[in-house]
Amino acid sequence: MHFHLLHKADGVRLKNVRWCPKHEKAVPWDEVVRGFEYTKGRYLPITDEDLEHLPVKTVHTVEISDFVKLEEVDPIYFDKAYYLAPEETGVKAFALLRQALEQTGRAAVAKVAIRDKENLCLVRPYQDVLTMETMLYANEIRSTQGIAVDGAAVSPKELQMAVSLIENLSDSFDPQRYHDEYQAALKQVIDAKVEGAPLPAPQAEQSAKVVDLMEALRASVEATRKKSPGQTDGKAPATRTRTISSRRRKSA
Repeated sequence: MHFHLLHKADGVRLKNVRWCPKHEKAVPWDEVVRGFEYTKGRYLPITDEDLEHLPVKTVHTVEISDFVKLEEVDPIYFDKAYYLAPEETGVKAFALLRQALEQTGRAAVAKVAIRDKENLCLVRPYQDVLTMETMLYANEIRSTQGIAVDGAAVSPKELQMAVSLIENLSDSFDPQRYHDEYQAALKQVIDAKVEGAPLPAPQAEQSAKVVDLMEALRASVEATRKKSPGQTDGKAPATRTRTISSRRRKSA
């Protein structure tokens, strides 16, 4: 579900306008070109033809440089995933690469130019196809300095209790088991507003205050021990974790 921006006074949807301050008018897309600011207030127009002449191999090609074990690549570098498909003349080579990567447990580190940037990427087998995962460069990952928690004394008993809780809730990963509950709840609110019905009652907020960490861990471990094998809804009472939202990518 996606929202639109409306004028609060009359509920009319707002439009994004490309405004030219020199001519004081809106500019249609067919009159828009990209430009590079080479000095303050001075722009150099760059056309698609200009980009075709970039002296790099990755403009029309996925250039493979290395093969690595997939588990060696930290997921923090992953950005967006794409499915790859071969041209008619490359079907056999495509199938050969996919099967060889699958048999060796390797992924191919490569580069490819997409839009205005040369992307680092990882090519790996997925089911019966190849996927290309674009990646962030090392200098685009923020440092953890100032974020990591230091000086928190954890006793061996607390650690063992936390390990027991994790082990009790452990299972094999099945993506079909997880659903976007927020979207479903949002649809309920929208349907109610459309029909003029009362809005659903929000769930009661549970207290996040933990007085005794060991007692909270002990209660959570006991609750998870009562679960039947394979039942891992992840809902352990008494403990809640607040997360700090932060972009992994450095600011430009």
